[in-house]
Amino acid sequence: MASKAEEGLVIFQKHLGSEEGVGEWHTVDQKQINLFADATLDHQFIHVDPEKSAQLSPYKVTIAHGFLTLSMVVHLGASIPQIDPAAYKGLAMGVNYGLDKVRFPNAVKVDSRIRARRELVSADLVAPNTLQIKQRVLIEIEGEEKPACVAETLSRLIYG
Repeated sequence: MASKAEEGLVIFQKHLGSEEGVGEWHTVDQKQINLFADATLDHQFIHVDPEKSAQLSPYKVTIAHGFLTLSMVVHLGASIPQIDPAAYKGLAMGVNYGLDKVRFPNAVKVDSRIRARRELVSADLVAPNTLQIKQRVLIEIEGEEKPACVAETLSRLIYG
């Protein structure tokens, strides 16, 4: 009899290369940027000083930290429907396992709206009760051609 992880693996493998979906928009405002700056102790003017940014930055406004954008992957992805709910049957928890590749091709200007677009890249059984999935996540900026972030995320799905 197949374990819940093995059953999930079969379902995930049917969807490899498929777009999982697109999430809801989220506005990145100056308050969120400032809170991230405080949490990370990164107070570079391009993030927290609108007046100096208007004078010296090529963007003429403050921009979100790249790592703030990356940290939004989980929140932005939460509004993307599961590929197939049956793949998650018996799931006890999911954990962030890391990243294979991250790029920041475009800046997120203050008060921009961003959302996630996600694709399933791979799914592997790494323990009898655990799957590892890789997803390619694009963080899109409303009205911009280039995404803010392109990341390959790794998650471990642990079944009970």
